[in-house]
Amino acid sequence: MTTPRRPAVFIHGLWLHATSWSPWLDLFREAGYEPVAPGWPDEPATVEEARQNPDLVANVGIDDATEHYAKIIAELGTDAVLIGHSFGGLITEKLLGQGVGAAGVAIDPAQIKGVLPLPLAQLRAALPALGNPANLHKAISLTRKEFRFGFGNALTDEESDLLHERWTIPSPARPLFQAAAANFVLHSQAKVDTDNSTRGPLLLISGTADHTVPDVVTRSTLKQYRDSTAVTELRQFEGRGHSLTVDSGWREVGEAVLEWLKAHGV
Repeated sequence: MTTPRRPAVFIHGLWLHATSWSPWLDLFREAGYEPVAPGWPDEPATVEEARQNPDLVANVGIDDATEHYAKIIAELGTDAVLIGHSFGGLITEKLLGQGVGAAGVAIDPAQIKGVLPLPLAQLRAALPALGNPANLHKAISLTRKEFRFGFGNALTDEESDLLHERWTIPSPARPLFQAAAANFVLHSQAKVDTDNSTRGPLLLISGTADHTVPDVVTRSTLKQYRDSTAVTELRQFEGRGHSLTVDSGWREVGEAVLEWLKAHGV
């Protein structure tokens, strides 16, 4: 009898379409997993459709996306591995803290409640959305220049522009406002149960050149788990920016994730 493959659920963050995970799906399928990369609530199936219909995702918040993925994972019928990037990383942390999933990998995860560092580069990267309070209920797109600063700063202009053209979509600004105000809101949607000691293992990954989620932010996130006895580890990739899941060096990160999962029996 064939042993069922363990599901691996990939959760993208803002400004990248779900199909940007395509190379990762191939890698994980070859490694014996059953990978899926569902979009956020109401996200169209293609980059082009998403660009043509930005209002479909406008006003989606952190809890909306988290509940959306929790339902998808429940339908898989077994404990899945959760892998998220940016706000997908925050969602991965929330789900794992709720006891959902066998293990989680949060790559350049968005800032959770309790994390205090707010570097200038991070503020600048978030300005396209946070710069105008009226954006709260809108879906916002990044220009090539804005993408270059927030995602592609460690790349050549040519590679950054290529990634912008291939994968970027309008994304809801609401999660950025929620994360920015998290430490001033009692029941913030950016709150994660970091004290849970019965959850599966968690790997945090940071790129040391990341502008959108600087390394100091991810290191501060790690400290939030100090009261949990569950496995929580950090892996840093030198000189890598926020694009590390989609740029030409993505495989190095993907293979490191597979090695970590194998080491922890998932």
